Amino acid sequence: MKKSFLLQLLPSFQKRISVSLIALVLSMGVHAQTQKPNIVFLLIDDLGYADCGFNGGKDILTPNIDKLANAGAILKNHYVQSVCSPTRSALMTGRYPTRTGVYNVITPGAPWGLSLNERTLANALKEAGYSTAITGKWHLGEFEKAYQPNARGFDHQYGHFLGALDYFTHVRNNQMDWYRNGTELKEEGYSTHLIAKEACNLIEQHAPSKPLFLYVPFNGVHSPFQVPDQYIQAYPNLEGNRKKLAGMLAAVDEAVAQIVASLKKTGMLENTLIIFSSDNGGPPPGKNTPLRDFKATVYEGGTRAAAFAYWPGHIPAGKTIEGSMHIIDWYPTLVGLAGGSLKQALPIDGKDAWPMITKTGKSPHKAILSVSISGPSIAAIRMGDWKLIVAYTDESEGVSPKKQPKKYEPVSLFNLAEDPGESKNLASTYPDKVAKLRKELSVLLKNAVAPGGK
Repeated sequence: MKKSFLLQLLPSFQKRISVSLIALVLSMGVHAQTQKPNIVFLLIDDLGYADCGFNGGKDILTPNIDKLANAGAILKNHYVQSVCSPTRSALMTGRYPTRTGVYNVITPGAPWGLSLNERTLANALKEAGYSTAITGKWHLGEFEKAYQPNARGFDHQYGHFLGALDYFTHVRNNQMDWYRNGTELKEEGYSTHLIAKEACNLIEQHAPSKPLFLYVPFNGVHSPFQVPDQYIQAYPNLEGNRKKLAGMLAAVDEAVAQIVASLKKTGMLENTLIIFSSDNGGPPPGKNTPLRDFKATVYEGGTRAAAFAYWPGHIPAGKTIEGSMHIIDWYPTLVGLAGGSLKQALPIDGKDAWPMITKTGKSPHKAILSVSISGPSIAAIRMGDWKLIVAYTDESEGVSPKKQPKKYEPVSLFNLAEDPGESKNLASTYPDKVAKLRKELSVLLKNAVAPGGK
């Protein structure tokens, strides 16, 4: 009787167990979807828009970078500032230089840096439960400890505070610029190798109890043009600094592969968002084809960066996104993905770009602002396919005039869809369009702060 009764109940038990298992699996799946991602941000110094294969490059081999880019979403209209410190400031704060005052490079020993009133991306992610680390180039102030990475939200710091250091000796202007957690470090090795090694060690030693934010701002491929000989052997047809730059980029490509391998080794790769960008357009001998001009200008060759985003299972592979975004957008986007708070005293200019990257492909912005290294006296605005550049010559719009470089006309209007090289000024042909964009530009420049350090 008892055995028979138990046999009769068995199907019911099996059904309940199956339902319970299904519920458990589903709950695990929901958790997997909402789990905070690890974030690895790769910032390449002075990389040309068309130096990597994924963005049209032909003469330099970047197989590892290209593989990652093609497995994610290529961001064709990813804007940055035209030189390094302003881009890093924009990334760290989600705010334009017109808010922070970081329009130009912070020079060695300069008694200023990113304002201590600013909340950084590292601060916000740390508040959201992340371990935070930087390995590479900071360039947002170093003259006092309060301006250095360990005081700006980073649990761990490794690398250099300034730019243009010797790749082998780590010296700039006869002074060592190599640190771990703010303490000067004498260490032999090619800086790209050392930065990658530290990044890999941080990944492999990372405790899984917390998500990781790892910021890897390489000093490659910024001058001086220095690279171990083995990296230039593949480029017998290139000459001079272009050949050296090719080798430097090859070393960065190898470093990216090593970081990805460490993520895979630790089982972190599937839940890691990897972002890749240059900090500005390339200077010669970098190539920005088909864009006009180079670093330090508000033409597209100075302000549009080679960039992509990769996260398997979350960002569809093989996408090319035409929608425009700015590096300020990563601040709200990443804090949002991290489940962090965007409530803060200072306003945020960036917009959440995640819907554009994963679904719509449409820009989250009505307009995107670019300002020159001298401040807002030379400024550009992009709205849709149209771009306006204004070199202000009077006080009528509240912007202090400067002596303008000859390369800028007082007013320039370009249709970037038809003319990505900004070769034809349409300002006289479309005066109504100029008026509309100029009105929006004036709004964006209202109350612009003075350059930092002044």
